[in-house]
Amino acid sequence: MKSFLKPESVLKKLKLKSDMRAADFGSGSGGWVIPLAKILEDGKVFAIDILEEPLSALKSKLKSTNIDNIETIQSSVEILNGSKLFPESCDLILMTNLLFQTEDKEVVLGEGERVLNSGGKILVIDWKENVALGPKERISAKEVIKIVEKIGMKVEKEFEASPCHWGLILIK
Repeated sequence: MKSFLKPESVLKKLKLKSDMRAADFGSGSGGWVIPLAKILEDGKVFAIDILEEPLSALKSKLKSTNIDNIETIQSSVEILNGSKLFPESCDLILMTNLLFQTEDKEVVLGEGERVLNSGGKILVIDWKENVALGPKERISAKEVIKIVEKIGMKVEKEFEASPCHWGLILIK
């Protein structure tokens, strides 16, 4: 099987600066947060998840590292102001394998747009529709693009993130 989704490889597409502020919506136990925090060594990364267990696992992982720029937030990004972040407080939002499992995708994308600075970016990665692996529920890149246009953002780039995932870089 070809290589699966590699956060480090995908993050390189974003041309990140070490002092950026970012948030990972639906961070889980840190599969994307930790590689991102290593790149943003002079910045800040907010790991946001609705469940306490993965955030607790992330905190445990961080104890054995010298990474100190991650802040965990237990909250739902499926409600207005759900990220608990200030408006225009981030340069980057990650939404990796998140949208397929959310009820109101427009609210989630809108919350990302709300906390982004002007010129900020959202990285959306999700499951391709016609691959055997992954969940039953899927969302296509085309569906996300329709929502994004509705909330006033633009697509900067569409790409293949892995053999099983599509990717979008959105810009405010």
